[in-house]
Amino acid sequence: MASLTSSTMATASVSTQATMVAPFTGLRSSATFPATKEAKNDFSSLPSNGGRVQCMKVWPPTGLKKYETLSYLPPLTEAQLAKEVDYLLRNKWVPCLEFELEHGFVYRENHRSPGYYDGRYWTMWKLPMFGCTDSSQVLKELNECKKEYPVSWIRIIGFDNVRQVQCISFIAHMPDGY
Repeated sequence: MASLTSSTMATASVSTQATMVAPFTGLRSSATFPATKEAKNDFSSLPSNGGRVQCMKVWPPTGLKKYETLSYLPPLTEAQLAKEVDYLLRNKWVPCLEFELEHGFVYRENHRSPGYYDGRYWTMWKLPMFGCTDSSQVLKELNECKKEYPVSWIRIIGFDNVRQVQCISFIAHMPDGY
């Protein structure tokens, strides 16, 4: 049987020590973290978006239904709708209009199993606007849909035709009283 010399044992122990990971020594000192936040009574501690507005109140939680994206805001003006559609077009999404005559929201009527909801699918207004390059084209179709169905909810959707997904959806028109 061959005997190990001290030089071969020393080489083996050095290579083993080189691959070992240092043991966990605990968390860092808590001296870098403040123990308590100083209470301030001025408005500088409120969240800010960098502008003159410090805080924005959202719609009240009772009495008004929440719909889709941007539904917590007041109804959008024509200029604001045009900006949203311009954003949609800049991202190379295909605009599409859909409308709903009875409900503008998801509801349960025909089935009570978990995950099943009616009202998820709306009727498409014409075909998606492939090749649309200007927000005025979408707003023109929106106005035509309003004339045809004045008591309906109308939403604008943006589809990504490469990824085959819906990227944006927001209510563009609600009937009076909502």
